[in-house]
Amino acid sequence: MNYRIVDGLDKMKFEDIVRLLRMTYWADKRPIEKIEKSLRNSSCYGIYVEEAGKLVGFARVISDYATAYYLCDVIIDKEYQHKGLGTALISYIDSLPEFSGLRGFLITRNAHALYRKFGYEVVNDRVMVREPNR
Repeated sequence: MNYRIVDGLDKMKFEDIVRLLRMTYWADKRPIEKIEKSLRNSSCYGIYVEEAGKLVGFARVISDYATAYYLCDVIIDKEYQHKGLGTALISYIDSLPEFSGLRGFLITRNAHALYRKFGYEVVNDRVMVREPNR
């Protein structure tokens, strides 16, 4: 499957991000104004599948770029899940120098296996942390 990862909100359509967020259990009812504000105040990443010609994955990161970052709103379109795209997107974000050496946090109900591949450990049922010892 041919895909490309984009870095920056200017490379994605707002309505495509909203479509993906509406597929989630955590943001399906999030007001449009909050989505827009959250995107403006985050680093945003998307994944396009060339054959589909559309955005099929999204993630954003909130950070102080000195001590910690919060990885959130990670979503892959249901039609494209379990094809390695989530791993590719997280791998891309994980490789960025601006997050190297920072403590990473995320909250997930059901994707622990994905994040364990990148060194995140479960703190409680849903919170995962990656220590900055890398």
